[in-house]
Amino acid sequence: MDSRKQLQARLSGAMTALVTPFREGDVDFARLRLQAERQIAGGISGLIPVGTTGESPTLEFDEHERVIATIVEVAARRVPVLAGVGANSTKEALHLHKFALSAGADYGLSVNPYYNKPTQEGLYRHFMTLADECPLPIVLYNIPGRTGITMTPATAARLAAHPNIVAIKEATGSLDIATEISTLCDLVMLSGDDSLTLPLMAVGATGVISVISNLLPDVVSSMVKLAVGGPKESAEARTIHRKMFPLIKGLFADGNPVGVKHAMHVTGLDAGEMRLPLVEASSGVKKQIEDALAASGLAVMPLGRLRPVSV
Repeated sequence: MDSRKQLQARLSGAMTALVTPFREGDVDFARLRLQAERQIAGGISGLIPVGTTGESPTLEFDEHERVIATIVEVAARRVPVLAGVGANSTKEALHLHKFALSAGADYGLSVNPYYNKPTQEGLYRHFMTLADECPLPIVLYNIPGRTGITMTPATAARLAAHPNIVAIKEATGSLDIATEISTLCDLVMLSGDDSLTLPLMAVGATGVISVISNLLPDVVSSMVKLAVGGPKESAEARTIHRKMFPLIKGLFADGNPVGVKHAMHVTGLDAGEMRLPLVEASSGVKKQIEDALAASGLAVMPLGRLRPVSV
């Protein structure tokens, strides 16, 4: 198996886009370490620090780097680390890619440049520059709802020719786009939407970069493993998906990570506060989340043991 195939083979299963816990305005690194350990204990197959869920836009540069380094240290090669290294400036993104490589991250999760809305040629040159100038393997991140620009399947296929670009986190919400990407190239595909994990796996995704797994790492991991089994296992995966679905909708009703941080708070997994401009969930959304948690019948796993949801 060549090195590219080896890199791609590690990108499967349920991986967690970690929340960043804040306490009185500062990153709570002790809580961050506990959260990462709990994820590994829950069977998660990869950790993603400082992505969207990690409130990366509000982190200072030194905080961003320290969060990556902390997760690399905690992971200790037990699971791969896909560090959030995207930026709307190619120069800034390159700095983050190089830092993540030096810190020991296994991959860089690199989002489409946001706000400045480059053309497809601009996207291509941005990622080719990163791939040419830093050997950190790249997982592309296609999320137009956050960035204002969609990478087309044709552009993804052009980028897939570079040996250092190995995968794509697909969060367009379009099965057509996902299917076309998997038809045109050999990029590993990871779901970027918890509500679409099973449909995307049906068209070729190997797993998910999940938000809800901050709360339910063992449950999401189990669902993804069952999804690649036989008819009985696939039916069990669909059952888990349906149990989680109302909760997933609630978690995103006031934005991410607002919802998941509230769910973690009410289940004893306190992830701290948000940083402005994010604020806590509205009272209606809090109730929606709490009701969905109670109705799900799922168990929330504190570090080292299981306990029923109680809200």
